[in-house]
Order: sequence, then C-alpha cells, then structure tokens
Amino acid sequence: MHEVFGEFALLLAAATLAGVLAVWLRQPLLVAFIVVGIVVGPAVTGRVSLRDPVDLLGQLGVSVLLFAVGLKLDLAHVRHIGPVALATGLGQLAFTIAIGFVLLLALDRGPVEALYVAVALTFSSTIIIVKLLSDKRELDTLHGRIAVGFLIVQDLAVVIAMMAMSVLGSDAGGGPAEVAATLALRLGAAAVATSAAMRWVLPAVLVVVGRSQELLLLFAVAWGAGLAALGEWAGFSKEAGAFLAGFTLASTGYRDAIGARITGLRDFLLLFFFVSLGAGLSFDAIGDQVLATVVLSLFVLVGNPLIVLAIMGAMGYRRRTGFLAGLTVAQISEFSIVFVAMGVALGHVGDDALRLTTLVGLVTIATSTYMILYSHALYERLAPWLRVFERRVPWRESGAAAFGPQAPRRDAVVFGLGRYGLAVAEGLAAHGLRVAGVDFDPEVVRRCAGARVEVRYGDATDAELFAELPPDASGWLVAALPDVASNREFVANARRHGFRGPIAVVARDPADTGPLTDAGATTVLYPIDDAAGRAADTLAAAIRAPGAAR
Repeated sequence: MHEVFGEFALLLAAATLAGVLAVWLRQPLLVAFIVVGIVVGPAVTGRVSLRDPVDLLGQLGVSVLLFAVGLKLDLAHVRHIGPVALATGLGQLAFTIAIGFVLLLALDRGPVEALYVAVALTFSSTIIIVKLLSDKRELDTLHGRIAVGFLIVQDLAVVIAMMAMSVLGSDAGGGPAEVAATLALRLGAAAVATSAAMRWVLPAVLVVVGRSQELLLLFAVAWGAGLAALGEWAGFSKEAGAFLAGFTLASTGYRDAIGARITGLRDFLLLFFFVSLGAGLSFDAIGDQVLATVVLSLFVLVGNPLIVLAIMGAMGYRRRTGFLAGLTVAQISEFSIVFVAMGVALGHVGDDALRLTTLVGLVTIATSTYMILYSHALYERLAPWLRVFERRVPWRESGAAAFGPQAPRRDAVVFGLGRYGLAVAEGLAAHGLRVAGVDFDPEVVRRCAGARVEVRYGDATDAELFAELPPDASGWLVAALPDVASNREFVANARRHGFRGPIAVVARDPADTGPLTDAGATTVLYPIDDAAGRAADTLAAAIRAPGAAR
C-alpha cells in the first residue's frame, strides 16, 4: 500500500513540474501530461507501474469530459448556431475526412484505420481554443464567435460519431441496413428516455440535492457515471452515456453551479488519461510512424485552416477573418485521441492508429498554440498570398460601405454597438446628425434594421477596413470597443491609413487617456465618470428641490 501511494505521489509531482514548464512555454497542459506518461512509463524510466488504477481514473476523466460537454450544450445555444458556423463546421468536417482518408490510404493504411484517423483529424480542442482566445481577449471578436460556433458543431459531430461506432462495434455482423436501423432505434430510445428524465425525474431530484453544493456535485458525478455505465450496457458507449447525462442537466437552473464545480475534477482526472496515453507509447513503434506523423501534421496545420478560409471566403468574409478563424482548427484535440482509443477498445483498429493519432496530436497542439498566439503577425506576413481566398467584394463585412466613396457623407461613424456605443449613436441621431454604425455581431445588425442609425457589418479591429477608406470618409470616427487595447489599436490603424479627421474613443479609466491620445485620439469619453456625474447632478437637484424629504 505504501508503495502504491508513493507511486501516485511521484506521478503527481512529475505532472506538476511538467505543468509548470508547459505554462512557461505557453503550451496546453495535456502536452505536458503525455510527456510525463512517456517519461515515467516503461518506454523510458518505468518508475510508475500502476497501469490499471491510472487507466480507470483516465476512463472516469473521459466520462467527466463528455459530461461537461453535454452540460454546456444548452438547446438555446444550439438554436443560435449561425449559418456561417454551421456551414464552416460541416464543410470542414466533410473536406478533412475526405482528404485525410485519401492521404491515409496513400500511406498504406487499411480502410477502417484510415476512416478512424481521418475522422479524428477533424476535431479541434474546444478547451484549448477558448482558453487561448480568452487570454487574447478575442472571444467576442467576429472570428472568435465564428470559431466557437463551429467548435460546437464539432462537439456534436464527435458524439454522433462515437454513438455510430459503438453500434457498429456491437452489430458488426449485420448489414448496413440492419446497422442503420439498430442505430436509429437506439437513438430514438435514448431520446425518449432523455426527454422523460428531463421532464419528470430531474426537476424533483434537483430540488432536493440542490440544497447542498457538495451533494449537488456528488449527484452530478453519480448521474454522469451511472448513465455512462448504462450507455455501455445499452450498446452505445460510456462516452455517449456521459454526454447524455450532461445534456439532460444543460437546460436546468443548476447548470452553472454544476459546471463550475465539475471543471476542476475534469481537469484532474484527465491528467491520468493523458499520462496513460504517454505510458502506452512505444519508441520501437514510433519509428514506423514518422512519415505518417509528418504528412498528417502538415495537413492539419496547413490544410485545415485553408479549408475554413476557402469556405468563409466563398461565403463573403474577408481573408483576415477566415484566416484567424481557420487557425483554430490547426490541431487535433483530446476528443480525437478519445475517439481512436474507443475504436481500439471496440477492436476496429489496432494500437498503431492510437499511437499515430497521439503523435499527430502532440505535434499539432504544440505548434498551433504558437500559431494562434501570434496569429496577427502571421497574417500580416501571409496576407498577400491569401487574396485568392477573398471575393472581390467581401459583402458580409461591408462596414466600409457606411462611409466609403459611394456613400453619403456622415457626421459620425460609431464602431462597436454595445449598450454604450448604440446609445451614443442613437443620441447623435436624435440631435439631427447623420450617423452610421459598424459592428461585427450580425444580431446587432439585424436588430438595428430600419432604425435611424444605419448599421453595417464589419470588424473594427481589422486594419484592412481602413485601407479601403479615403482620408475624408466621414466627419468623426467613434470607437466604443470593450477594452482600451482595442480602442488604441483602432486609432492607430485609422491614422496609419491616412484618416485625418477627428476620432473619439471610450476609456474606462482616466489613466488610459495618455496612450489613447498618443495614438492619435482627438477626444476621450469616460462612460462611468460621465454617468456618475450625471447621476450626482440629478440627485443634487432632487435633494435641493422644495419639499424634498429631509
């Protein structure tokens, strides 16, 4: 017992040290954990021999991961997946599978292994991408929203693929029609059972367990593990059952509370899954995978972004938006490895397929992380060669049309139509001024249709937007973007491209005035201070009014 505990302590210490190094190198932790598995496993030192307990904890981690995915997949979010996210997500899946399948056949892989690995190449890590975009404050940009949308499409696709593979595994002897009928029957039964649980069982249970946060977490884990086991018994898989368990809780009022508590548990348990993967890699077999790893990694790193870029360009987006969104699929994810590992467990493919997928994952995740971190600098270097992916008129991002050469002269153009920006634009219009607005959110553009403020679709952080403008395109430019860095970049881009008119920008802190004026801002607005001052004036007038309460 002491030896077992000591090995676990050694494993956790090694994972911690590797995690510190990964953070310093700005790498996702899963890369560090796989490397730890290689080092402590039989391929290198052989210091940790607890294969069965580590595998069990890893399987539980995968179930919790799928549970967390289902928990985030609220029906309201699914309904709001935009057409561009849906088209890009499905198009990228189709083209990546088709091209990847041909590449793998050319690399002398069998058709079943080629199909499994080709499907695995389509999935990108939602966890990693959202973390990187959040760190760069790009989740609310146009390319960030599109990327998150097609990542949701990928999450749905991987669950459907796992369900289909599990049915194929249990009905391998049947013909295609029989397998399809069995899959449809089981999906229908799962849908009925899920709907019944969401309507009659869970509301009553959650009222009871929701009185204690600790009990709520325990119930969530038990519910996820129970449905994972039930899913495996019913001929699906543990992963599909865990996903359905999370999905049944996604539309409840307890979703956020469960999600906040389950995240840490998910990350801890996934440590063991990736360590187990690393420990299972054999250097004797890796030599045979080098060529395939290089070819497939290049396809994922270069081919996947180009597929997204081509689809978005055909849909009328600028090449910059397509490129930045496309970089988010320049990797495979933990789901890719889970999917192929499931194929190994079902006996569809051998360990070579899992080794290949893991190696491609290590290469693409490590490389694409830096590609995303330095995406703007990378785009500036590649922009001239990417013109072929952009229509002559990228009509979906036509913000310049609001104040371009063919448009009537405007007194002001407001960029960023959040609550404050839209209020400023409408206030200026109420004073009889000719005002236009630009925002990257299509929902905002639709809501403003027919209003006094003409709103165009465009990304204010896109420097190329200003390259299309004549220097006297409008009277004032107003930047009401959410952070000072974006506003400063907006001003710098406008001045760099020759705009000589006045520019007003929004700042949350008076300390930001210097950097904004140094960049070329004419006027700085302070929403919080202005609102507080107006509130104080209103209150002072009410207090001094005759008959005011004393």
